[in-house]
Amino acid sequence: MIGRAVTFVACLVAGAFIGLFAAGDAGLTVGLGLGCLAWFLLETLRAARVLRWLRRGGDAANVPDVGGAWGEALDRTRRALRLRERETAEARKRLEDFLSALQASPSGVILLDADGRIEWCNQTASDQFGLDAQRDHLQHIAHLVRDPSFTAYFQGRSYAQEVVITGPGSTALRPVKLSAQMHPYGGGRHLLLSRDITAVEQAEIMRRDFVANVSHEIRTPLTVLTGFIETLQSLDLPADERGRYLELMAKQAQRMQTLVSDLLTLSRLEGSPLPGAGEWTPLAMLMAQCEQEARALSVLLGRSQSLHFAPPPPVELAGSSTELMSAISNLVSNAIRYTPSSGTVHVQWRQLGDGRLEFSVRDTGPGIAIEHIPRLTERFYRVDRSRSRETGGTGLGLAIVKHVVQRHGAELRVESALGTGSTFAIVFPSARLRPAAAPAQASIAA
Repeated sequence: MIGRAVTFVACLVAGAFIGLFAAGDAGLTVGLGLGCLAWFLLETLRAARVLRWLRRGGDAANVPDVGGAWGEALDRTRRALRLRERETAEARKRLEDFLSALQASPSGVILLDADGRIEWCNQTASDQFGLDAQRDHLQHIAHLVRDPSFTAYFQGRSYAQEVVITGPGSTALRPVKLSAQMHPYGGGRHLLLSRDITAVEQAEIMRRDFVANVSHEIRTPLTVLTGFIETLQSLDLPADERGRYLELMAKQAQRMQTLVSDLLTLSRLEGSPLPGAGEWTPLAMLMAQCEQEARALSVLLGRSQSLHFAPPPPVELAGSSTELMSAISNLVSNAIRYTPSSGTVHVQWRQLGDGRLEFSVRDTGPGIAIEHIPRLTERFYRVDRSRSRETGGTGLGLAIVKHVVQRHGAELRVESALGTGSTFAIVFPSARLRPAAAPAQASIAA
């Protein structure tokens, strides 16, 4: 204010001096009026510069230098603008960090306005619901997620519980299950959180199937044993009939023993440390033992199959020899059990072009329909339950193979079609291979 007063007095003094100089005492009043007019025009010019600066957005970096009270006001405005810009930048940075955290979330996140339109979604939600963040911006969520369960859940306005829906792209072979739940927040908006629970759902199904199958597999032979024991205790049977009953009882007991043994093997595989690379097993030893067991099983089943075991390459494989033998013998025994007497089973080890090692079993059995292949390694999963029991399998062999393969960093491959047989192969990484040691030469006495 002092600056404005000084400027006003200076304009009056200058006007009075000019009036006196130009017209004497008669020009004093005119000079004072001209001084007031000059001060008014100067203030108007300063105000116009300030207004022009404000109308252009009030850039704090290009504040006009007008001086006086207007200059002080502009200086205070400039400081306020810089403070606001700093606060805005900090708020924008916090928002970006928050959105980055939501973007990195393993759960799907969708922000909906009060009308249910999409304001923002992260990439996880886009993948789960088949959305496009730009294309579907401000689209109504009910128009994009058309699952009847979700529609009823959204319209019901009761969001205390989550809803399970089928994800886009779900098929019978590859089901996709999503869990979604709405959470209201400020201004009538909603936060939609989603999770892919496909693996959880499959694990729960497998758990129920496992309990049911174990109970069934054990109850059946126990029922047979109990019946035979009661018969033997209550009846005086001839020696040959007693012998036949005891033989059937022994088979049922062996069946339970095999089942328990496979269950213990699975438990050991799941609970023990991963096999190291310090134990090396020659392929020739694995192949010889596998061939011996396979031919014995074929004879035991009364089959006259053509069994071919190709000579393995001179290579040693790192890992647990017990686990490796369990995996390859399970594959070979499955091929023998499901291949008819007129069929053929080919077993071979071979090194691939990229340095990896493949163990494969190819049979000419009935083959497997493609829809069953993804579930073959589930415990107790059977393509044909009646035929599986005829062949004496427990339904755990391929589950054991899967665990051994995973523990050795290998890969299980299955190729099959109805009527053309099946090929099961395990591909081991090159890091687990080394040339077999040369056989020790017998020393010759001099």
